[in-house]
Amino acid sequence: MNIREMRNQLGDTQSEFAARYNIPFRTVQNWETGLRKPPEYIIDLLGARIREDLINRKTAKLPAYDSRKIDLPKRSDYVGSNAWLRAVRDCLGEDVVFALDEALMCQGSFGGRSDEYIVWLYGDDSVKRFNGAVVLGNKISPYCVKEKNGLRFTDLSRTLHDALSNEPILDMQGITEAISRYYYSHNESFDGLFIAPEFQDRFEKLAADAIDYYND
Repeated sequence: MNIREMRNQLGDTQSEFAARYNIPFRTVQNWETGLRKPPEYIIDLLGARIREDLINRKTAKLPAYDSRKIDLPKRSDYVGSNAWLRAVRDCLGEDVVFALDEALMCQGSFGGRSDEYIVWLYGDDSVKRFNGAVVLGNKISPYCVKEKNGLRFTDLSRTLHDALSNEPILDMQGITEAISRYYYSHNESFDGLFIAPEFQDRFEKLAADAIDYYND
């Protein structure tokens, strides 16, 4: 598959594709016109990233409680979100990558809720045997993963991408709070965040709410 075919799979323009994968616009143009040829390892890397992005765009459905499944540790039984998340990780396995609200807790930008039930993550489908475990994808690029306090989690840009992909079924309080903290801790700027082209308009509205979050 060539670069043009990859880009068309995503439905991106050349400029959107360039922004999504942090590639200079002129480079994408040169690849597609045949003026230059991307190295094979670049083709392989982009192909893997695009396959992940296409899969992980799918909106997850919130699971209902199932008495036949295994219960995860209760958030209310732990002091501090990190202690709870470590207990959850010990159940699910070392390889899981926490996402959405759980990623925000790992980042320290959201405290979570005492009645937390849903656990968002990237990992093997086998974790679905636990109540509340929602798998956003089986694979995720290591470039989108951070580690802190022994926990692996999506970085803020990826967390925002996942939130905007699944917004219809999410409580966006944690995301709004995290964006607000980022803005005021980065000299009232969103520099450093990458938002996929298809979510730019929605992010601008969310960002406006986030800027006012601590003023209301």
